[in-house]
This record gives sequence, structure tokens and C-alpha cells, in this order.
Amino acid sequence: MRSLAVACAAALVCSCLTPAQSVIEDRVVHIPQGPIRGYKDYDNNIFEFYGVPYATAPTGHHKFKAPLPAPTWMSTFEAVNKNIACPQAQNQFMPPNMNIVENCLIANIFVPDTSDTALPVVVYVHGGAFQMGLGNFLTAKKLQSYRKFIVVNFNYRLGAHGFLCLGTEDVPGNAGMKDQVALLRWVRENIVHFGGNPNDVTIAGYSAGSASVDLLMLSPSAKGLFNKVIPESGANLAAFSVQIEPVKNAGEYARQLGFKNNFNDIYALEEFYKTVSFETLFTDGFMDRKDSTFLFSPCVERKTAEDSFLEDSPYNILRSGNYEKVPLLYGFASMEGLFRVPLFDKWKHDMNDKFSDFLPPDLQFENEEEKERVANDIKQFYFGNKLITENDILAYIDYFTDVLFAYSTLKGVELHVKAGNNHVFLYEFSYVDENYPMSLVPHTDNVRGANHCAQTMAVMDGLEMMFGSEDNITEEYKGVKAMMRELWSNFITTGSPVPSGSSFTAWPPVGAGGAPHMSIGRTLELRGALLDRRVRFWDAIYERHYRAPQPPPTPIALRTEL
Repeated sequence: MRSLAVACAAALVCSCLTPAQSVIEDRVVHIPQGPIRGYKDYDNNIFEFYGVPYATAPTGHHKFKAPLPAPTWMSTFEAVNKNIACPQAQNQFMPPNMNIVENCLIANIFVPDTSDTALPVVVYVHGGAFQMGLGNFLTAKKLQSYRKFIVVNFNYRLGAHGFLCLGTEDVPGNAGMKDQVALLRWVRENIVHFGGNPNDVTIAGYSAGSASVDLLMLSPSAKGLFNKVIPESGANLAAFSVQIEPVKNAGEYARQLGFKNNFNDIYALEEFYKTVSFETLFTDGFMDRKDSTFLFSPCVERKTAEDSFLEDSPYNILRSGNYEKVPLLYGFASMEGLFRVPLFDKWKHDMNDKFSDFLPPDLQFENEEEKERVANDIKQFYFGNKLITENDILAYIDYFTDVLFAYSTLKGVELHVKAGNNHVFLYEFSYVDENYPMSLVPHTDNVRGANHCAQTMAVMDGLEMMFGSEDNITEEYKGVKAMMRELWSNFITTGSPVPSGSSFTAWPPVGAGGAPHMSIGRTLELRGALLDRRVRFWDAIYERHYRAPQPPPTPIALRTEL
């Protein structure tokens, strides 16, 4: 069957070639696992290596543990399978031809057609709220045309499969993050065979991938595996990035799936998850939770026999300064909260009924009275002392922009600067193309905004999903995409988005007080502190009510029936 699949892939490549390209150009790379054959993408002048195993996903009762070593092979591995994906809940963003398999830990490598060696490397971590997606959802082939560097994307375990966190030997937590570390170790050991420099690796990610690379920066297990970071719309301080009460989350979902024991009986809970089918495990994608989390995400681990990914809260690590400080290109889009607009017509009523349901779980209160009082203060800050209606859609967008993405990013910037990182380049992306379908704000007079990860869509390939081809976008948007790709490729290759000698507006790193930041629209404009009033408001809330994520408690087998 595999030989048939390879033959079909070769036939597809042949059908796209011009007469002058009637012979498929391939490249065989020898790595310790065995030889790998990739094929040339003539449109982008790169060689593509798809579906290369970087680790092995454990199975059965061990399926929540750290990844196992990658397989080896004797014959040449045909690296042509583009659509391998990890198990996940059904969702509207799934490409129709995804090949979902349990052993899904593969990398895709994109190498410029050059004889140069020691090329810089960028590793992209895909988004999807830690619940969905695949490495190849977005590619960066056009970005590679600006500088010669290698791009790697990859899969990691998702949902409960990747982020169930019980603190036991078999379910310690953070399997999906340990997959990401395994990928970076694979790059360190193997990228030289593709012409890459293992000592010049940038990690980048969008949405949950952004939160991931932000967390990787803090993990001792990833130390030394990269030297630059690009988080795009997602921060390690966000409530959705690290579970506040992982055992409570596991129990909540287990009850939804039919678990009858007391979820404080962690061993009973563990046995339930170890024996439930994958079909059942991915019943829910958690995309409509009011508390701005997605239930299963990375966690602070309890120390077990297995090496941990994260043993303290991101806030504590950042405040301590005990992490590797590397250049950071950090920011978000101006209307990230458009992400929550599909739920507005329902949630505006729910917010009027009980706004406290929409508070993030990393806030704590002495009692319900205090919680309701703080919730009312927050509601008044964004919406005033009145019912939320269609006229408040922009305030609704601001609220979710701040709670999900903006405040956590800007607080992180403050802590980085205080810890002595003087290479943090902060931006807000605000460009909106008139034809971009996800930018229109309902209940307004044609107001448009830069949606969640709009900057990622400007940098990466992927507009074919909406426009059929980048050729069909406006000339203005083409110019913005060219500018973004120049900035990003500059950072990947030099550690600065605007290095010495660039024609762009000078972009100094952010300093004390959160200034300056680069406003990225049709042009670049250097400005002062970003969202200063909103940041100061949330600072006052979190100074009084911050709740740090906790590791799972020491397991106690209660065996108590409900």
C-alpha cells in the first residue's frame, strides 16, 4: 500500500510539471534514522520532506506519557505524506483530507534549493487552542523566498491526549509539550544533514503555538535548543495557556463522558482515561467555554520519576529571571477578540445575566460577593453601567482581546524587561484588507478589524483558503505581506526585525514602561506604550486577585462512590 501511495504522489507531481521539468527532481538526505527522499517544489524553489517521524507516540495505557524515540529504517523513506494529523475533535477548520493516526509525531522540512550550508532554521508550532490542527495547516514557503533558511513544522498530541495532567507516573502531564521538546531535540541532532545550523534556530508559533513557544522559552528541558522566539498572538501568562486546576478539569470532562467516581480519586480517574476510546476522548473541542480557556492545555507538573516540562508558574519564572533570555518578536493583532464574535448574539445575554461566568480562572476571590463585585467593576470598565446590546460589539471585542491575548502579552513584556531582556521587539498588527472575510464586525457600519492571528496570515501561506490564490488579493495587501515577510525574515536571520542598514523605520526594543511598540498597518509607525489604560486596569485586578496555576496534588486513592 505504501508503494502505491508513493507512486500516486509521484504521478501527482509529474502532472504539475512543465515539459522542461518532466524529470522529478529529488533529494536524498541521510540521517541516523535512515535515508529520506524529498521532492522539489518548483514554484517555490525548495525541497519538501513530509511526514518524517521525529518521535513515536506511546500507545495503550502509556498513551499520556512522554514520546518514545523515533523509528529507524533501512530502505529510503519517501517523505511525501502531507496530511498526517494527531487525533482531535471534529471541527470546521479540519482539512477534508487529513489522515488522523495515533502515531502522529511527524515533522515537515522545507529546504531551499541551494548548496549553502549552516542555514538558519525556523520551527513553526501550529495553533488550534491545544485541541486541533496539524503542522502543515499553514506553511511558510513564500517567507523563505526573502532569505535562505530552513522551515520545519510538525504535529504534537492534542486535547486530553496531549494535555491530561494528573501527576501520576503514567499521566504526569504535558505530553504535547514534551512532543515539542522532542521535535527541537530532533532538529538539533538532524538539521545539519539538511544544510541547517543547529545553533541558529528560531521557534515561532501562532495562537496556541504562540503560547507554546512562549512556554518553551521558560522550560529547562528546552534550554539551548533555540536562540530566538516569535510568539504570534498567545502568551504563557494567558489563562488558557496553563491549567489552573488540572485535576478538576480532568474530573469535569470525565463526568461529562460518564465517569461516576469522585474525581479526587486520581487513580480511578487515571484508569478511566487510560481505557476510554479515542472516539470518546475527543467528543468535545472546548471552543465555547465562557472562562476563556479550552480546558486541556499545558500544566505545572508535580515532580514524578519522569522529567518535567514545567515545574513552576510562568509568572514566577518570569519574575525570578531564571530562564534563558533570547531575542523576542512579540505581539498580537488589534482586534483579537473578533475570535469570539460568532458567540456574541448568545453571550451578550449571558453576560448581562451573570458577567462573573466570563472571568478567567486565574482570578480568585474570598467569597462570591467579592467575585460579583469585581465582575461588575470589569463589566463597567468595558460596557458602562448598562445592559450589553448590539451597540457594544466593539467593547465586547476589546474585552476578549484583552482577556485572551493582549494583557498577558503586555504583562509578559514588562516582566521580561525587568528580568533584563533588552531584546524584546513589541508590535500591534492592525492592517485590514477590504476583502478579508473574517475582518468585518457585525452590528456596525462596515467596521473592520485585524482578527486573531491576522499577522500570521500576512506572513504565512494559506490565503488560498479564502482567496484561491495570493494573486487574487489587493495590491495593498500584497505590499503589507511583503513588508511582514521582510520583517520576520530579518528577525529569523539577524535577531532584529529592522537590522542596521534596513530601509524600514527604526525599531528599538521595548524598555521600561512598555514603550516603544511598532504599529504595523499599511506602514510602520513607532509609538509609545501599547493599550496603557487597559493594561493598568488589569494590573490592579491581578495585583489583588491573581491565582497561580497549581500542580496536581499527590494522588490519593479514595475509591469513594458519588
